[in-house]
Amino acid sequence: MKAVVQRVRDASVTVDGLQVGVISKGLLVYLGVGKDDTVKDALWLAEKITGLRIFQDTEGRMNLSVLDIGGGILSISQFTLLADTRKGKRPSYGNAADPAMAESLYEYFKALVGKLVNQSASGVFGAEMQVAYVNEGPVTILLDTKN
Repeated sequence: MKAVVQRVRDASVTVDGLQVGVISKGLLVYLGVGKDDTVKDALWLAEKITGLRIFQDTEGRMNLSVLDIGGGILSISQFTLLADTRKGKRPSYGNAADPAMAESLYEYFKALVGKLVNQSASGVFGAEMQVAYVNEGPVTILLDTKN
């Protein structure tokens, strides 16, 4: 699994003109599921993301996690994180999981995160989404369960 994690002041996702997910201060997580990913990857990633100390403490140091600040997580499925751009100009998505498997692991990841944080929201798997957010810092972390 691959994830792009952004520290946000707020974030929301809209599908077909309707807002389907919103959080205040917390993390925006774009999640890509690969064809070799398992529930172990989802568990590792959920624990890693919720424990990342990327929020500032009273001294201005990044020393607090989303759990420490009582923040939320907005999860967005994004198969394009699995793009292979080594050849040509059109990305290949051969490393992405098939949709049924990807949706299952995405839903499992969301359930894990939902048990850990106060506020959890998500987009709609496979939908065309518009994501709005204010990245604080900016802080953006890339995670890959295979590295």
